[in-house]
Amino acid sequence: MLIKQDFYFHALGANRPLHIRVPDFGEPPFPVMYFFDGHNLFRDEDATYGKSWGLDAYCVGWNKPMIIVGMECAHEGNLRLSEYLPYGSGYGWLRGIEPLGENTMQALIYELKPYIDSVFPTIPFRECTGIAGSSMGGLMAAYAVVRYNQYFSKAACLSPALGSVSGMLWHEMNQTALSPDTRAYYSWGTLEMGKTENPWQEDKSSWIYKACRATANKIEKQGGAAMLYCQIGGQHCEADWEKQLDIFMPFLWQS
Repeated sequence: MLIKQDFYFHALGANRPLHIRVPDFGEPPFPVMYFFDGHNLFRDEDATYGKSWGLDAYCVGWNKPMIIVGMECAHEGNLRLSEYLPYGSGYGWLRGIEPLGENTMQALIYELKPYIDSVFPTIPFRECTGIAGSSMGGLMAAYAVVRYNQYFSKAACLSPALGSVSGMLWHEMNQTALSPDTRAYYSWGTLEMGKTENPWQEDKSSWIYKACRATANKIEKQGGAAMLYCQIGGQHCEADWEKQLDIFMPFLWQS
């Protein structure tokens, strides 16, 4: 069952539509996975560019029932970038964007999660709670599983926009004790951002590989499990992120 409803976040001072999928099979209570850019998950007609992740169809064919909660982003100007930016960036394409990512996480942790746990048949514990996103949402998922490791044990970070804030994330990872059951997935496509020459491969010349590898190393150093995936021919789009569902979902939720 798919549910679309409005939800007011006091930490953001704004309404954000929720896109919630409740399984049609299995015995409750269920584990929960939160996704950023929730409008891009289930229905093509809701997706920004007319193509969703096809997550509803995937869950129908997957044998692990869970509740999926998609939190829609802001759509005005650079507000999505701002709400999905956890650290200030003094350089690069994020320069000058106000970092409101922590406000977004406060809204998710202290407003949305308690609501979901009170209304739906969830297993509220961190061991049964994951978070995911792509691009800036992927950056937020990478941030969330570190800063809020007491709430999330799993993170899928697809094409994460680590960019100019990776150093700040790594510093935080060095200062944070992570539970050894933490699992994180980091991926990128060789044709991200429309590159056609010298595509990003899994080699030492690829900055995105190095950023993902370094982040994964810090998860593994604390006893967690991390997976890197280089999608050959993958572009920065929902159609290619959909192709990774059967890679990262089993990895994160394996018994």
